[in-house]
Amino acid sequence: MRVLVVEDEPMLAEAIAEWLRDDAHAVDVALDGGAALERIAVNDYDVVVLDRDLPVVHGDDVCRELVGSESAARVLMLTAAAEISDRVTGLSLGADDYLPKPFAFPELAARVQALGRRARPAAPPVLRRAGITLDPARREVFRDGRYVPLSRKEFAVLDELLRADGAVVSAERLLEKAWDEHTDPFTGVVRLTILKLRRKLDDPPVVETVTGVGYRIP
Repeated sequence: MRVLVVEDEPMLAEAIAEWLRDDAHAVDVALDGGAALERIAVNDYDVVVLDRDLPVVHGDDVCRELVGSESAARVLMLTAAAEISDRVTGLSLGADDYLPKPFAFPELAARVQALGRRARPAAPPVLRRAGITLDPARREVFRDGRYVPLSRKEFAVLDELLRADGAVVSAERLLEKAWDEHTDPFTGVVRLTILKLRRKLDDPPVVETVTGVGYRIP
């Protein structure tokens, strides 16, 4: 998934981002509400992890803008305030979930995963196609019963291809969902990752290139 972490404490923001990247998500970071709105305007996020008390633009206003834009992104709101009234206010603004600080990173990751499922079309818990089995929860991949060790990016690309259910997925879409905003779109990282993925999945070849359009697993 593509996730935006909006948190004004740099160390906490990076800690959250790294934890989510370990779950094979593409993660961008914004340190204030204004930067968050700029990123939301140009990127298609599945989940926004949003601190409520932000400089420049308050988290409440970011949430209102996001909900008003009819974005499909789900919002997990974070705050140091743990009162029930604060949670009610956050949810009434349009947030989909609410997590008070301090929190456990595994719980935050699980909540992000759950919100991501709601942001996307329903898919089975375990994805299967062309002899491939991918378990998102365990981050395991098998090809005809053989375990296939994948990097985070390879796993994210394969996940996106399997979710397409045979349809073609453009390189731009894969880049958007598996890499963060700091990736140069002209580096050829998608093509290189596809090549590595093909080698690891072994013969017979299963990832097809549709010239000028993208990739698919038929």
